[in-house]
Amino acid sequence: MKKIRLCFATNNLHKLEEVRAILPAEIDLLSLQETGCREELPENQRSLEGNALEKASFVHQKFETDCFADDTGLEVEALGGEPGVDTAHYAGPERDAQKNMALLLNKLEGKTNRKACFRTIFCLVWQGETYSFEGRIEGEIAPEAKGSGGFGYDPVFIPHGYSQTFAELGPEIKNRLSHRAEACRQLAAFFKTAGIGKA
Repeated sequence: MKKIRLCFATNNLHKLEEVRAILPAEIDLLSLQETGCREELPENQRSLEGNALEKASFVHQKFETDCFADDTGLEVEALGGEPGVDTAHYAGPERDAQKNMALLLNKLEGKTNRKACFRTIFCLVWQGETYSFEGRIEGEIAPEAKGSGGFGYDPVFIPHGYSQTFAELGPEIKNRLSHRAEACRQLAAFFKTAGIGKA
């Protein structure tokens, strides 16, 4: 079976595991480090779509490899869509998940509307063309962090139809439901229409 090399513009092992489980086996998915990229990727845009495209284009041009990048935002209705594009560094540039969650819970204190959604954008640069795929999941923010699984905001996000957080539900359920999984399924379907993987 011929393998097709594709870079996922991340070094986050959790993300790599999620995506590798969904993409066709014919795709040899490489991290940034495995591609040879050891520098910080540019994220200068004020939209998820813009950041994903900027990162994927940077890697594609510099390392001459087909690549896709993601950007994910948690959008909380009562906070006017915050943290949105600032999700990863909501509480500061150090991207500390515990501080981010603490700030979010503090801002929601006393608010009855806790509706939220996660959005993930995948931007793919493939054979000189660009494509984008969006995954979305609705839910709400828990009163407090619960669970030890997952990463990021998983301990405070309760997906619609469930009473537990992503961190409590575990990777099998999360990978089936999540925003990233949905975007990744669209990416996998794209490759299948291109003849890569089983239709």
